[in-house]
Amino acid sequence: MDGYGMSYGVWGILGLIFSILVIIGLVLLIKYLWESSGAKREQESALEILKKRYARGEISKEEFEEKKKDI
Repeated sequence: MDGYGMSYGVWGILGLIFSILVIIGLVLLIKYLWESSGAKREQESALEILKKRYARGEISKEEFEEKKKDI
């Protein structure tokens, strides 16, 4: 019998492999997106904030050096 039955043959195996690859791809994509968004949530170090404030001119060189020693 070669009709529309339960026998999927090679296409069934290829479909299964394709489905597994799609699932693995989705898992890897979710993992990548999860980890990359976590990097954005990390806070800047105190020294980085201090350097930015000095670069913007919010604090003088003396203040920068004093605060840098405190860190």
